[in-house]
Amino acid sequence: MGPGVSRRGFLRLSAGVAGAAVAGPRLVQAAAASSAASVVSLVHGESRRRNVAEALALVEDRILPVLRQKRYVVIKPNIVSLIQPLAATHADALHGILDFLAPRWKGPVVIAESSAGNTLAGYEQLGYTKVPAEHKERDVTLVDLNTEGRYETLQILDDNLHLQPVRLAARLLDPEAYVICSGAMKTHNAVVATLSIKNMALGAPLRSGPKESARWSDKRRYHVGIRQMHYNIMLTAQRMRPFFGATVIDGFEGMEGNGPNSGLPVPSRLAIASTDYVAADRVGVEAMGIDPSWVGYLTYCGTMGLGEYDLAKIDVRGAKIADVKRPYQLHQDIERMLEWMGPMTELPRKLG
Repeated sequence: MGPGVSRRGFLRLSAGVAGAAVAGPRLVQAAAASSAASVVSLVHGESRRRNVAEALALVEDRILPVLRQKRYVVIKPNIVSLIQPLAATHADALHGILDFLAPRWKGPVVIAESSAGNTLAGYEQLGYTKVPAEHKERDVTLVDLNTEGRYETLQILDDNLHLQPVRLAARLLDPEAYVICSGAMKTHNAVVATLSIKNMALGAPLRSGPKESARWSDKRRYHVGIRQMHYNIMLTAQRMRPFFGATVIDGFEGMEGNGPNSGLPVPSRLAIASTDYVAADRVGVEAMGIDPSWVGYLTYCGTMGLGEYDLAKIDVRGAKIADVKRPYQLHQDIERMLEWMGPMTELPRKLG
């Protein structure tokens, strides 16, 4: 894994954006995908841990050829809240991933997160610190990406549609790592729903480490206009796409209503897995009964060719979506969220 950029260098880069044109990522159509259909597994059952392992097993033909080329595995959970455990990746989902890996992978595994709060406290509170002991046959470690502090920069949009840099965790952009997203199925208070792509795109930006005196968070730089937020998530997914391994969405107990922190539990009892994060999320929102066109970042990612958005072109293995579909109540601010789909009336007049 490369050394990334120093924090001093980041500050120089940030200061220079205002006075010079800084090239952001090229918004080009991704390379044409393989002619083979994107494959997504859908498992319904009464054990969260078994659901996750079985969902991954159903797509192992897509996972193993790439996994075998890597030096280590990174499992990226979602710890958005220390107050509401339902909002975070459950420890049994991590156990399920490790159960899947057990007969297929003998190398090291790193569980790595950049929480908006205290990552290490989250590991302790959610029972992650007990996970390695149950899997002694392999080297499983826990890493706080904020403490590790290694990053690469990406330019995203601010409130005024100007470029601003953010620091993305270098470990999630390591070509030697097989990255597994371990997301939860939830409604959201800004982007309608959060599954795989949102977990990765907002989990990658760093915040100040626990020993730093100055407090900062590049995650806050994403919370700009409702349209910019969707666009910035897509830009981040575009940057991270070459390093995506597999994703598994834990919907054993989803969250509806005022997610991602104050929602209510939904006993969906399912798990979704794929090596195509867009396709996995597309199946996920379908299972939640959400109009996919409302989820801007997912629509953008599909348009940019970051994965398969067309449900008719996705090979769903396991349960049928219609058999597990359960409409989720959306956040109380859903009407305001959907304003991203309308015109930007606040823009200055056109010239030329």
